[in-house]
Parts: sequence; C-alpha cells; structure tokens
Amino acid sequence: MNPRILAFTLAAIVAGVDQFLKYWILAAYNLDYQGAQHDILPFFQFTLTHNEGIALGLFQAGSAAARWSLTGLLSLVTIGVTYWLWTEKNRNDALGLGLILGGAIGNLVDRARLGYVIDYADLHFGDFRPFLIFNLADAAITIGVLMLLARALFVRDDSPETETK
Repeated sequence: MNPRILAFTLAAIVAGVDQFLKYWILAAYNLDYQGAQHDILPFFQFTLTHNEGIALGLFQAGSAAARWSLTGLLSLVTIGVTYWLWTEKNRNDALGLGLILGGAIGNLVDRARLGYVIDYADLHFGDFRPFLIFNLADAAITIGVLMLLARALFVRDDSPETETK
C-alpha cells in the first residue's frame, strides 16, 4: 500500500479515536469539572485538565484573541505537517508523520471547539509524575516525533548519495 495513503488513514484513525476517547472517558467516569478524578490503577487515574497552552502548558491562551491566534498558528503547523507527509516517500517516516498529524488534528478540534485541549491520562508513582497529564493525541504526537528522530539519528539509507558540482 502507498505509504502516504496508509499514513493519512492512520492520521484519521488517531484523530477519530482521540475525539471518541475524550468524549467517552469524560462521560463514563463523570469527569465534569476541571480537576475531577477517577482512579483506574494505583499508578494511573483519569484527571480532567483543560490545557489552554501548547506542549508542556506553554503559551497559555488566556483571552479570545490569544486562543484564536494560537489556533491559527497550530493550524499552519498542521498544514506544514500535511505537506511534509504528502511529499514523504519513506514508509516509516510517513507513519511517524501520520501519528503527528492525527494527534495535531485531534487537539486542534478541541482547541477550536472548546478553547482548550482536554487532557485526562495521569500516570504517577506516588507523588512522582514523570509526565504531565496527557491524552491520546499527545501520545501519538510524541511517538511520531520519536520515530522521526530515531530514523534521523540511527538509520542510514543504503542508497549511495550522488553529488553534483
């Protein structure tokens, strides 16, 4: 199968499952206010958080103008990832980009619809929290970025490079 078609399909699945999980988890566990919690395991719980910023809660959008500016900027980044994916020929890179695109779309839908991104997954070991509270879209973006980094740092193409002078 064409790597781009596979990656765009993966992006659609990630975005759709992300939106479904956000709706289902909030409804099934009555997470109806920020900070509401439901224990799943001794080291994992659902905790509703409204993330008005971007990665790691940076660049908080406290006003309507900031919200829409951030939404516009993230839309441009999403368009850039879409273009990169469209031109990508390597299957593994395309899959990584598909994960990033699906996560970006999932979070962008939240931001445009609600003004913030719904985060809910809270992994902790006692008081130690190795991650901020996150969602499926965040996890997909992180895995996609790690795939691209691993390939860039550790995988060499077998085809010889040709130089033109």
